[in-house]
Amino acid sequence: MTIKGIIFDYGGTLDSRGVHWSEVLWEGYQQACVPIDRETFRNAYVEGERALARERIILPQDNFHTLLRKKIALEISYLPERPDDTTATKWVDQIADYCDNAARACINEALPMLEKLHDRYPMMLVSNFYGNIDEVLRDYEIRHLFKGIIESAVVGVRKPNPTLFKLGVDALEMNPNEVLVVGDSLRKDILPAESLGCQTLWLKGKGWTEEEDQQTHPNTITRITQVLDYIDA
Repeated sequence: MTIKGIIFDYGGTLDSRGVHWSEVLWEGYQQACVPIDRETFRNAYVEGERALARERIILPQDNFHTLLRKKIALEISYLPERPDDTTATKWVDQIADYCDNAARACINEALPMLEKLHDRYPMMLVSNFYGNIDEVLRDYEIRHLFKGIIESAVVGVRKPNPTLFKLGVDALEMNPNEVLVVGDSLRKDILPAESLGCQTLWLKGKGWTEEEDQQTHPNTITRITQVLDYIDA
């Protein structure tokens, strides 16, 4: 089918090579030598995400490094054995630096592809995010590549609700079958977009669960740069 427009997911798709962000954060914790096991980290990660959903902690003007510092500080506050303030601050700084650098590296890797696609297609970004994705994209110098953003914290709907993708398709002023959706989550990106009739491409990396890792889809890539190969095939 002809592709006339593209919708990208952001977190996990453009900024982590399809790898669930808990995995990137866990690597950051290991780099900072935080003395916890994986299960303890995952529990703190979940509690931190719940706190971010309950309260307006991330502000629209926060770039990704600022977001990370707030997020990691929350996670550390949920550890069973909380460190002293000096140690906690050191961990927050080290983990945030590691994760921000990792995200920037992924963005820089995706940038040539995004620029080529921007020359050929109008593109939208659809993401479950914290209300500051516009600032994140500007800080990473890729905001200009997208016609617009549909962000869960702004519109009040979260994926896997297909409404987010419907809003993206409407913003492109196209029929769903003319739009390619690229995302890292089969459940939150690919299946909801397909329910609308969109074309889809799953960037598959390390997921949150083993069940996710075992799932398959006919339109799957393992590197974000393969989007161009898929379109031109």
